[in-house]
Amino acid sequence: MLTRPQIHGPQPNLGDSRPRAVIIGSGFGGLAAAIRLGAKGYQVTVLERLDQPGGRALVHREGGFVFDAGPTIITAPHLFEELWAICGRRLADDVTLRALDPFYRLQFDDGESLTCYADAATMRAEVARLSPSDLAGYDRFMARSEAICRLGFEKLGAVPFNSVLDLFRQGPSLLALGGASSVYGLVSRFVKNEKLRVALSFHPLFVGGNPFETTAVYCLISHLERRWGVHFAMGGAGALVHGLARLLQDQGAELRLRTEVVEILTHEGRATGVRLADGETLAADLVVSNADAADTYGRLIPSHRRRRWTDARLARAKYSMSLFVWYFGVRRRYPDVGHHTILLGPRYRGLVDDIFRARPLAQDMSLYLHRPTATDPSMAPEGCDAFYVLSPTPHLDADIDWSVQAEPYRQAIARRLSDTLLPGLADDIVVSRVTAPPDFARLYGSVKGAGFSLAPTLTQSACFRPHNRSEEVQGLYLVGAGTQPGAGIPGVLSSAKILESLVPDAHVLAGG
Repeated sequence: MLTRPQIHGPQPNLGDSRPRAVIIGSGFGGLAAAIRLGAKGYQVTVLERLDQPGGRALVHREGGFVFDAGPTIITAPHLFEELWAICGRRLADDVTLRALDPFYRLQFDDGESLTCYADAATMRAEVARLSPSDLAGYDRFMARSEAICRLGFEKLGAVPFNSVLDLFRQGPSLLALGGASSVYGLVSRFVKNEKLRVALSFHPLFVGGNPFETTAVYCLISHLERRWGVHFAMGGAGALVHGLARLLQDQGAELRLRTEVVEILTHEGRATGVRLADGETLAADLVVSNADAADTYGRLIPSHRRRRWTDARLARAKYSMSLFVWYFGVRRRYPDVGHHTILLGPRYRGLVDDIFRARPLAQDMSLYLHRPTATDPSMAPEGCDAFYVLSPTPHLDADIDWSVQAEPYRQAIARRLSDTLLPGLADDIVVSRVTAPPDFARLYGSVKGAGFSLAPTLTQSACFRPHNRSEEVQGLYLVGAGTQPGAGIPGVLSSAKILESLVPDAHVLAGG
């Protein structure tokens, strides 16, 4: 049964003559796009199919525990500060970002560990402790990471690649820095210790990429963390979502929840609005999709209106891995566990191959453990800890019946945690819920239940990725993980920044 959409903010004024922008989805990309278009003079309506804003950054609340459903690591906070500044506000007045040091700890299967610190000298000492002979190579790698970051993120992160010609203009510089290599391949040129190679190459997994296939442009993440730090939003990432939603309201935008779009309407090759699941149509002068890029083309636009992103091309595209996420609260504290811990299994390349080649579910999982209460105790009742543990898994092409395997897999994760970081865990769990790959498809419209849309391979990056200005339909624009520049919070916020450069001011569109 369809429920009446919940309305946040003022409803559109029928006498308002400003051009109207309809935005599908309220993830970070959609909210950022809405704010930037509002500032350009558009009448903005954001449509969200779930019962709260945020998309994959929604929030679960249960029994006094608060769990971020998706993103937990905030880098490049200046991209959020820009959005607040556009609205004449200061991010710090609404949201407190807490810089973390250390960033995270990698726990290897043999018990050895590497802690990643904000301070460069402290980090060098940690590298020297693990592998003294690799210290000079580590320094050279970090210098290369900085060069890639300055070009690939600071200079080109908000630049659209609309054609191969655009790639030819900028590509040689990126290729000269190693962009044709994989992340793991470039790291291996600089350091020999396998544990250090893992520590410097795992970052693509944060954005859905295979470290052995993802373009080495993503080596920029190491410097990105060093340059701007790793932060946590007090109250969780949901505090940023609701801060952005309040900015929208202050701009006079409309945010409609429980409102599903089933078709992007077109006339003579131009987007004219959207059709909702309840049959209502909304007219628009431009449409922005923050839905999964493959879902935007494969479901919201009929096949006969597509020439480039055909059903066949979408079917043979490479998609990111999926994720199994277990959220749990315990009636005790684990003070020795940091905010972010990466618990590695005995295999690296082999496990990654299993995951990205959609093989049966491996039991020697590697895990990312998030303990937000290490920084913000208010995310759990007094004396308790909140946790989120994530395991990368194959997407839905794999022969895995999650209706059968989800609970045994959760139990296997619980045993692994109990044997390593969280002794006695089973006796103290008071809240528990999971999100499995089918849930990514059901909740977020993610094709194949992929956690991060299209995989960031070389042939699915820059101009080879779905463009921010649709190649199929005039007046349709894309933001989010599946378009340029890619996944991750900096990527999706940058996609909205690209959008701002492509869309004319409202008065120009209106002919004023």
